Amino acid sequence: MRVLADVKLTMRILVVEDDETLGRAMAQSLTHGGYATDLVGNVADALHALSVENFDAIVLDLGLPDRDGYEVVRNLRRRGLSLPVLILTARDAVEDRVQGLDLGADDYVVKPIAMAELQARLRALIRRSSGASSPSCRIGLLELDTLGKRAYLEGQPLDLSAREWGVLEYLATHSRRIVSKEQLIQALTAWDQELSANAIEAYVHRVRGKIEGSGAIIRTVRGLGYMLEEPDGTR
Repeated sequence: MRVLADVKLTMRILVVEDDETLGRAMAQSLTHGGYATDLVGNVADALHALSVENFDAIVLDLGLPDRDGYEVVRNLRRRGLSLPVLILTARDAVEDRVQGLDLGADDYVVKPIAMAELQARLRALIRRSSGASSPSCRIGLLELDTLGKRAYLEGQPLDLSAREWGVLEYLATHSRRIVSKEQLIQALTAWDQELSANAIEAYVHRVRGKIEGSGAIIRTVRGLGYMLEEPDGTR
């Protein structure tokens, strides 16, 4: 089972769930909540997806048909990958919770869960992994509300398309780090979608123009990608 989201947004989530009805419901809810979401139904597909794509977080069931979901957590941490893992399972025994968290999961939730709570937990995990403690961040005179998906310059809202917002948010949540064009493409698209490097260049160019005067700049690092920073390197 593999379901591909049809909305191109910002953060990218991998949902690993073999119950097709529940998996589709989570994927649709997360997509509507502003995430590019991919759904797989077993450990083998999850490990393959994680080996070829970049994700910002994983929602992981444990009772999968081919292997135990714990194997996904083991594989990630063995490879030194720190992306957040939210285990969502019917297993409610204390020893299961302890094992999951000890293996390196970031959160452990017993089914059922309200979709609003799932989104809130993912937002918290992603903020924590990026070093942010609140859903808003400020760079110079530029303020981003990652919950409301709006950007403001000196208190005035910026007119950004969904793709422009996606580029700005990803660069801001990875500020002072180089972000490649491929990382932006993967963050903005699910598996059945295409976005060219030339299109990324065009979106970056537009965003540069819209944040001009904020004190934040998008610097091109030749051959590597882009970096969002303030001129003096402080935040």
